[in-house]
Amino acid sequence: MAWKPVAATVALLVTGAVLLVDTGAVPAAFPATIAAAHPMPTAAEVQMIPVEGEAERHWSRWRGPSGQGLVSGSGYVDTWSDTDNVLWKVAVPGRGNSSPIVWGNQIFLTTATDGGARVALLAFDRNDGRQLWEAAPARTSAERVHQKNGHASGTAATDGERVYAYLGNHGLIATDMQGEIVWHRDFGQIHASHGTAGSVLLYGDRVIFYQDMQRGAQVGSFIAALDARTGETVWWTDRKEDTGWGTPIAIRVDGHDEIVVSSQYMVYGYSASTGEELWNAGGNMFEVIPTPVVGHGLVFSSSGRAGPTLAIRPGGRGDVTDTHVAWSSPKGSPFVPSTLVYGENLYMINDMASVLTVYRAASGEVLYQGRLGLAQRESFSASPVVFDGKVFLTNDGGETFVIAAGDEFKLLQVNDIGERTLASPALVDGRWYVRTEGHLLALGGD
Repeated sequence: MAWKPVAATVALLVTGAVLLVDTGAVPAAFPATIAAAHPMPTAAEVQMIPVEGEAERHWSRWRGPSGQGLVSGSGYVDTWSDTDNVLWKVAVPGRGNSSPIVWGNQIFLTTATDGGARVALLAFDRNDGRQLWEAAPARTSAERVHQKNGHASGTAATDGERVYAYLGNHGLIATDMQGEIVWHRDFGQIHASHGTAGSVLLYGDRVIFYQDMQRGAQVGSFIAALDARTGETVWWTDRKEDTGWGTPIAIRVDGHDEIVVSSQYMVYGYSASTGEELWNAGGNMFEVIPTPVVGHGLVFSSSGRAGPTLAIRPGGRGDVTDTHVAWSSPKGSPFVPSTLVYGENLYMINDMASVLTVYRAASGEVLYQGRLGLAQRESFSASPVVFDGKVFLTNDGGETFVIAAGDEFKLLQVNDIGERTLASPALVDGRWYVRTEGHLLALGGD
């Protein structure tokens, strides 16, 4: 394995945040291993399946229309504080870490009350933040959760007619846009390490999600596709993993669709139409949270507490570890936040040390590393977003570091919203919608 030195150490004080550009040598990517018997799809043949039609105008799912934190449109502010550029701020009842989604004039998120015995989907008005309605299935026993996770971490999704939310022990609900529950699926007692946290994926007329559970659970680990209109099972595939909190993605590979799951020790590709396992690639760590991202013909999957990132060429069959892993990083990946592909580069924040690493996405070449704020364990939870050549990374303390996209480290500013922030933002029509520990805020200019 080759080692690539990075720039000399530089320490700066920027709006109260210490910036350290790492001086030590960091490992360059492992070289690609390609088997002639498995022709590789080109970059143009692999893409994250984006939302289409009216959904492109909204933020209808986890990480937005692209599914990767890429923001379209213009007019978004890039500076704020707990008072500057705050258009409105309202209290959110209960507790939850799910990210807001937006459709039309409504913002949707989930919350838990009564120690997790009651979990609900909430709707707020985009104009002033007032709560419009809540929808909650019947109370049931609360899951055992990690304190940081809580009972409402999975982000909802909507197609503009219904809103879908996975609520762990409380099952999966679909509501209409006025908050009436249209259908509800109960999956029994969910025994997941640290509780549930995965978000749902809308794929055509199906709602797809997966849940890995500890041994001895009432229902074993699975990935499932439900009919979005009725909640009936379209396909159900058993899984063997017992720990994880991830969200599936849908990709198009050389003319066919696959559902990709990055999970405990293994990344899987499933048939989108039948749920059949198509391929798997080893190399992940024991615990996996980040959602994969796609670009340059590759699926990027990160895992573990600062573990590896795998760059996988999808479309194979069977065990593709030795044939389709184009490159991998030995360490430094995020534990909780997802990564970001923008232009030629892959951006990832190691939340166990507050270190940003930027790779050339296609090759795995390390471009630079830089520390964002104080070095702390589990310091970032929100996933990054990008627009106008600027990457925004928010730590758990509510500080957002604004980085110039490119091959060199350039910290533009640090915005402090003044409250603990674990959820990822939603950006629509020139406004940011941010969920903090206790509030929902709209950020924007005059």
